Amino acid sequence: MQLLVSAANSEDASAALAGGADIVDAKNPRAGALGAVSLDRLTEIHIAVGGVRPVTAAIGDASDEGAIERLSFEFAAVGTSLVKVGFNGIGSAARVASLLAAARRGVESGSRGRSGVVAVGYADDDASVAPAALAAIAARAGARGILIDTTNKRGPGLRALVDADTLAAWVARVHDHGLFVALAGKLTASDLPFVRDLGADVAGVRGAACEGGRAGGVSAERVRELISALKGTPSEEVARP
Repeated sequence: MQLLVSAANSEDASAALAGGADIVDAKNPRAGALGAVSLDRLTEIHIAVGGVRPVTAAIGDASDEGAIERLSFEFAAVGTSLVKVGFNGIGSAARVASLLAAARRGVESGSRGRSGVVAVGYADDDASVAPAALAAIAARAGARGILIDTTNKRGPGLRALVDADTLAAWVARVHDHGLFVALAGKLTASDLPFVRDLGADVAGVRGAACEGGRAGGVSAERVRELISALKGTPSEEVARP
């Protein structure tokens, strides 16, 4: 399993790299769960990473096809490997599919097919398409993966919201559709063996990697601690044969 660390600026990105993060994710944590950084800030993050690791980026919750297609194009054109788009408050599968298709058109045009889209489902948003149902929609729309996250960063984290059996079933369903799956939502170092043993491909963190919480700065030492936890002993909470 890979560790994704969200970076708000080039300093965060450099610290994430120094700590051993597998993926650097550009995100503005002050603008919500999927807050997008500016294009200038995104470029600075790319320069700091220098091609050593993949750079992904959050681009927010989609509501308009034209707007999300343009934003996807702009982020992909900078060299972003994956853009993450959410659908907060959208309960229509057809609407989600249309917005996802628009994001995919944008990234493919901006990167000539080198970038992809990650669909984001929220475990704490009952008004949106459920994460379990999102896999089929995302696969049909040509997404590359699904991130299961939480939209309310002041509320409970993913593990407090969803039991282990349900999470394992979600991960299996996403894989059955040929997509990779990332899990996030106030994950801590002690959560990482659990997430790994569920079969997730990526664990995403922000607050756990920062000094001073989500709004603070990424610490290389904290990232090293997370990497160490990720490689630790198996979780007792995930059933094994």
